[in-house]
Parts: sequence; C-alpha cells; structure tokens
Amino acid sequence: MRLASLIAAGLLAAAGSAGAADFSDTFIGYRYSGSYTEPGIAADVPKHIYQLGHFSAYKYGTNFFNLDILRSLENDPACCGANASQAQELYVAYRHALSYNKITGAKFSLGPMRDALLTFGFDAGSKNTRFAPRPLKLLIGPTASFGLPSGFIDVSLLAYKETNNNGIVSREVDFDPTWQLGAVWGVPFTLGTPAIFKGFVSITGEKGKDGFGNDTATETLLRTSVQWDLGGLVGLNKGTLFAGVGYEYWKNKFGNQASVPGSKTSAPTLHAEWHF
Repeated sequence: MRLASLIAAGLLAAAGSAGAADFSDTFIGYRYSGSYTEPGIAADVPKHIYQLGHFSAYKYGTNFFNLDILRSLENDPACCGANASQAQELYVAYRHALSYNKITGAKFSLGPMRDALLTFGFDAGSKNTRFAPRPLKLLIGPTASFGLPSGFIDVSLLAYKETNNNGIVSREVDFDPTWQLGAVWGVPFTLGTPAIFKGFVSITGEKGKDGFGNDTATETLLRTSVQWDLGGLVGLNKGTLFAGVGYEYWKNKFGNQASVPGSKTSAPTLHAEWHF
C-alpha cells in the first residue's frame, strides 16, 4: 500500500510538471541480462526489466520519475502463495531538483559548473520473495550541474536514510543515516547513426547493522549504456526509438559484505527505449 501511494505521488508530480514544462520526455524501456545477481543466491539470476521513465524541466527546476518492473526468470523463487514461480519486483525512484539559475534568474558560473541545485526525493520498492524487502530511501542534498561540449553530467552529494523489511527474521530494519555520492550523465554522439552514452553511478556509505545484525558495507552501483537512435531507420521520428548495449556493476549490493554470495554484479545488458 505504501509503495502504491509513492508510485501515485511520483506519477502525479511528474504529470503536474509535464503540464507546465519547458521540456518533457517520457519513455517506456526494456533491459535484459542473464548475469544479474541477488544476495544470498550463488547462481546468476536472468531478468526481464520493464521501465517507465519521465524527465521534465519547468520554471524552478526539474523532475525525474522512474518505475522498474523486474521479473526474475530462474534461481530467484517467489514466496508464500505468489502466483509466479519466480520473483517479481517493483522499484520506483523520484527526484526533484530546484535550480539556482531558474529561481534567481542569475547565471551561475564556476569553471565548467553551469548550475547549482538542491535535489531531494525517494526510492521505494517491494519484492515477493521470502526476504520480502520493502525499501524506502529518503535523499536530500546539493547537486552541481556541469556543461559539456555536447551533453551534461550532474554530480550530487546526498544525505541518505533507509528503512527496510527482513521477512526471514520478521522485523523492520531502521538503518543509520549515511551519505550517497552520485553522478548522472547523457552524452550524445554519432557512430554510424546518432547515439547517446548515458547512465549513472552511486556510492552509498555504510548504514549500520542489517536485519541479521551484520555490519553493512559501502555500496557501489554503476548502470550505463550506449544506445543508437533508430527512429529514422524504421520510419519514426528522430529521438523516438533507441536500442543498444550496456553494463551494470554492483559491489556490496544492498550494503551486503563481499562474503555474501550474490553481493557483486558484473552484467552486460541489452536495452531498448521508446520515447513519446
């Protein structure tokens, strides 16, 4: 119920910003890898991941919303009367960033830095396994936006607070506050046909004890891709249809120590997106 409310709130915020947006981009995406991992599972976990994403810029800043629907194909069983034999997961992220340039009307300039922003938002999820995770992550902090000759890179340092559920020991877990350093980028280029190199990386600090009483570790997640603009090749508008390849690296997944099986991911990925 909490996750449904947060998804609805994120969608409403995104829809509201799109209605008065200076720029708006919404897309449906898909990615796949046979090499994903899950903590506590020694074997790889192939997954189909379906995505709804939205980004918009408006009078005072930007909005970003992303919903992933993850379907495991093997080695990750669902639990407790679930209809599917393999696990299914929902994960939503929402970020709102207030722009110094837009609010003040000034033109911020510090070397290559083109704007300073205050970013805040949340991540939330739910998965139908025996562990039954229900993460809720709250984040707030400054972002530096850097202009590139083509494209952008934004770097954030955020305060981070997470609660979660551990269904194995039947307890809610209230993690210690910590920090998250992250970057997101998009760099268009041409290689045979127009393409874009995009992705994000986040490093999240130790957050105290987990639900089993074990110390957590610093977590690193990199997710990136190169996707080609195929719209013009199939009779669609430019910027409509993208497809390509990517890579996901996840060290100490969810804060688990390296000794936990499945706590490290190194996965080549396939990607497709339809923008409208």
